[in-house]
Amino acid sequence: MESTPPQFTNAQIADVLEQVADRLEAQHANIYRIDAYRAGAAVVRNHPTSIQDLALTEGRAGLDALPQIGSSLSGTIEEIAHTGGLRMLERLEGRLSPVELFKTVPGIGEELAERIHRELDIDTLEELEVAAHDGRLDEVAGFGPRRLEAVRDILATMLARSPRGRARRFEQMQDAGARVTRTEPAEAKPDVALLLEIDREYREKVEADALPRIAPRRNNPDGAAWLPILHSLRDGWHFTALFSNTDRAHELGRVRDWVVIYFERDGHEGQCTVVTEYRGPLAGKRVVRGREDEVEGLGS
Repeated sequence: MESTPPQFTNAQIADVLEQVADRLEAQHANIYRIDAYRAGAAVVRNHPTSIQDLALTEGRAGLDALPQIGSSLSGTIEEIAHTGGLRMLERLEGRLSPVELFKTVPGIGEELAERIHRELDIDTLEELEVAAHDGRLDEVAGFGPRRLEAVRDILATMLARSPRGRARRFEQMQDAGARVTRTEPAEAKPDVALLLEIDREYREKVEADALPRIAPRRNNPDGAAWLPILHSLRDGWHFTALFSNTDRAHELGRVRDWVVIYFERDGHEGQCTVVTEYRGPLAGKRVVRGREDEVEGLGS
């Protein structure tokens, strides 16, 4: 079950790609990445047939065949074609919050998205999908059997379109009791040592006031540009790092401790949160949530 995506012209898709390039340039990202988005925008704008139709019918394979459209850009264009939005642009503009993310799922509105985030304390679509299968989403007011089934089907379709975190998602779904079969090998992800290097670079540059700042739409009543953002290219991975601006981080006073890192390489995307551990043998160390066992011995 999936709602029909809004219609987008080639010019509209190109405009989104150019907006990404503009934001990356303003935030001092890698010049080659900026140029890639602008070149891709030109290809999309001048293409003689509908890029959205190509994305919907042939997927990434069709988009990859276009000149100057690599795996990263094809994933970006596919997301626009299917959803009418782009999470990356929202993140660059400080607009993407867990509530806004959940609202991209058809059938989940503002009030319900707020309730899911508040009651289940989850932040990603992958976590939402697991909650839909392990019984937690059933307990959120507003979810009857039909809506729950619809959301499960929609999330399965949305997440299957992107390579982001498929290996982790497979394991989480199995743990939740869903009957799923691994159809491809686990995908590459940055090792913990590299993620901790990005975390260290971000915090050092924040301390030196050496990063551009964005004005997040959420938890920012004065509209101030206070949130530092880092773009870094390491080992072929494109990283974007910024402090967590979630309600939970504000409630616990951890905004300047929790660092969210987004990563992408060759169409493989994901995100993680680096925090200071306050208990146990890793107390006082920076750890990657969910990968704490890989931190021991790194001397972070």
